[in-house]
Amino acid sequence: MIRINPVRLALLGGALLALSGLVYADEPAMVENGMLVDSKGMTLYTYDPDGMDKSNCYGPCAENWPPLAAEAGAVAEDDWTVVKRDDGTLQWAYYGKPLYTFIKDMKAGDITGDGKGGVWHVAKPE
Repeated sequence: MIRINPVRLALLGGALLALSGLVYADEPAMVENGMLVDSKGMTLYTYDPDGMDKSNCYGPCAENWPPLAAEAGAVAEDDWTVVKRDDGTLQWAYYGKPLYTFIKDMKAGDITGDGKGGVWHVAKPE
């Protein structure tokens, strides 16, 4: 008869559960109609003054263009990175470009922010 230590069994089960979460982790955005959208289908935008993995949108800018928030512990993978903002919050970036929604987009699929000020652009998959 084989005896299995219950503590080791519990640790093994926890490890398998954690690994399955990594395998099936959702990306922070999806593609719809040729553009990146958040989990609610709201259009995502990039901001020309941002640097690589660096947001330059704060204060009133971030009120009008809410950053695509990343949860603590979010893991960057493939084309996605996590940006630590100057205010300490985390934000998703795609190919190093931080992503935002636009406060005046009222429903999924709206693109009213595209071209605003010549510096806001709909984010598109590479």
